[in-house]
Amino acid sequence: MIELHSWPTPNGWKISIALEEMELAYEPHWINIGRGAQFEPAFLAISPNNRIPAIVDRSVAPPLSVFETGAILVYLAEKTGRFLPADVRGRSEVLQWLFWQVGGLGPMLGQHGHFKLYAAEKIPYAIERYESEARRLYGVMDRRLADRECLAGDYSIADMAAWPWVVTHKAQGIDLSEFPHVRRWYDALKQRPALQRGFALGKDLRQIVARGPDEESRKHLFGKR
Repeated sequence: MIELHSWPTPNGWKISIALEEMELAYEPHWINIGRGAQFEPAFLAISPNNRIPAIVDRSVAPPLSVFETGAILVYLAEKTGRFLPADVRGRSEVLQWLFWQVGGLGPMLGQHGHFKLYAAEKIPYAIERYESEARRLYGVMDRRLADRECLAGDYSIADMAAWPWVVTHKAQGIDLSEFPHVRRWYDALKQRPALQRGFALGKDLRQIVARGPDEESRKHLFGKR
């Protein structure tokens, strides 16, 4: 059994989608990041960077904890032998696009979303800076998908990492009609039953997330060290 310590956010959905796609038994443990649960000692013991998600694999002895979404996805793919090719070229392609997501697409869309949607003070320079970078990254993805179904050819952990962040396109004001290959990829993956199940996890909690951060949440999400 794998414990999934998470919250319904794009980074959290990456791992719930992977667990569903890989048909692994797991148990969700909700970490309410708006109320500071990510700073509790029990969670820090498995995720020292105080970020969700993290997993604990209790099917191995002693139990193994893994934090950081890229590392979790690689661990799960290697554990199951799925969605990460064994050949050197295929593996390299998947890892390149996985690292592109964890190092670029996720952080830049996260910053754009913060300054555009959540920041108490709207700073035009910051909004424009991160919107420009978000659109550049969408362009990179669109060109990549022009001649292949998925980011590394076949569906892989790279797609599981990128798709949940593209979910945010409407809120972030990104029109997918400007990126037709991304639109086709996004809609095709949306039809996958396992992805649907992973994305639906924690659906009952999304009202909390959708309301946006209150003053207490802001302290935990944007200022606490």
